[in-house]
Amino acid sequence: MTNDRVYKMAFSKVYPLLVQKAERKGRTKSEVDEVICWLTGYDYSGLQAQIEKNVDYETFFREAPQINPNSINIKGVICGHRVEEIQDPLMQKIRWLDKLVDELAKGKPMEKILRS
Repeated sequence: MTNDRVYKMAFSKVYPLLVQKAERKGRTKSEVDEVICWLTGYDYSGLQAQIEKNVDYETFFREAPQINPNSINIKGVICGHRVEEIQDPLMQKIRWLDKLVDELAKGKPMEKILRS
């Protein structure tokens, strides 16, 4: 799958998959929302509005109010790539989100996931 195809994926289609991944491991939708809001700067209503508008990944991140400055501390491997080494800024943000939800699903405490 090319990056362009990933960027054009509807966030409203990906979001339920992120929630399912976390819920399968005993975490909640509200925890997924908290992680997404922490990363992007959306508040809950802003996040819901983006989902309802059916925006693609590219638009979702482009319209994000404020990418969390602590997101540069997200490190590790997701989909076979080290997130800190991804050169494409948009793909890096997408992979940061994947990594955060992965950490949530693996049972990490929220304060560690949010790099507090």
